[in-house]
Amino acid sequence: MTFGSLELIPLLDRHFRLDGGAMFGVVPRTLWEKRAAVDERNRISLGMRPLLVRGDRLMIIDAGAGEKMDARLQDIYGFDKTENLDGALASAGVRAEDIEIVLASHLHFDHAGGFTKQDGSGAIVPRFPRARYYASRGEYEDATHPHERNRASYVAADYVPLHAAGVLELWNEERTIMPGVRVRRTGGHTRWHHIVYIESGNRTAVFAADLIPTTAHVDVPWIMAYDLYPMETLDFKRAFVREAIDREYVIFFEHDPAIAAGYIREDGRRLYVEPLC
Repeated sequence: MTFGSLELIPLLDRHFRLDGGAMFGVVPRTLWEKRAAVDERNRISLGMRPLLVRGDRLMIIDAGAGEKMDARLQDIYGFDKTENLDGALASAGVRAEDIEIVLASHLHFDHAGGFTKQDGSGAIVPRFPRARYYASRGEYEDATHPHERNRASYVAADYVPLHAAGVLELWNEERTIMPGVRVRRTGGHTRWHHIVYIESGNRTAVFAADLIPTTAHVDVPWIMAYDLYPMETLDFKRAFVREAIDREYVIFFEHDPAIAAGYIREDGRRLYVEPLC
């Protein structure tokens, strides 16, 4: 997708599955199953969709779950083993060595697992060897000091080796990462969850990460049970959805199984997504 002076290329790491009830929180199954079919284990199909941004430099936002997860967890999460990020990058004509910036929306395993890999000796090393990695300092502190509520979502091998290798840059405030790309804190899902604004040629795209993980989550109160601070999500999402409709933002949905990006539209009181890709 050409976007002013930038090129935006949605990627697919793989499809996976999570519990439908957890993905929709307090929304009754009788409502959400009209938008997301469940399997025999009550799981719904999701995607992991990093975004490649080609501008002054070559950036990837998030990187899926990677290849380090053991067979038991791969089964729990229903990983599709026919897909991976390396294949998606190759289809885009990009090698891991070409990536110059890796940006984290947050550090959960399905977003940051692909930041590192296991080399031939068994050591965990940066997956993108020439890149600088960027993450919120607050998110890194929370990820390296997990508690009972969030420890299943954080895997130290995804990000601690980056710090040890000296390739991880932590920011304290909302900031511009490269020309046309800036981060904005939402809170909610995690205390330091961020979305990414991409601005060029009088147009704005937003990588919504886990604020609006799928097109089924565009309704303001449809919030995941995974969110640690759901009222923060509600407050931010209410204002953001209005902003996205009024300003015609292109929204990238990181976990939608079928739609990578689209516009949020309004028909009376009903919200829906007009797909772009």
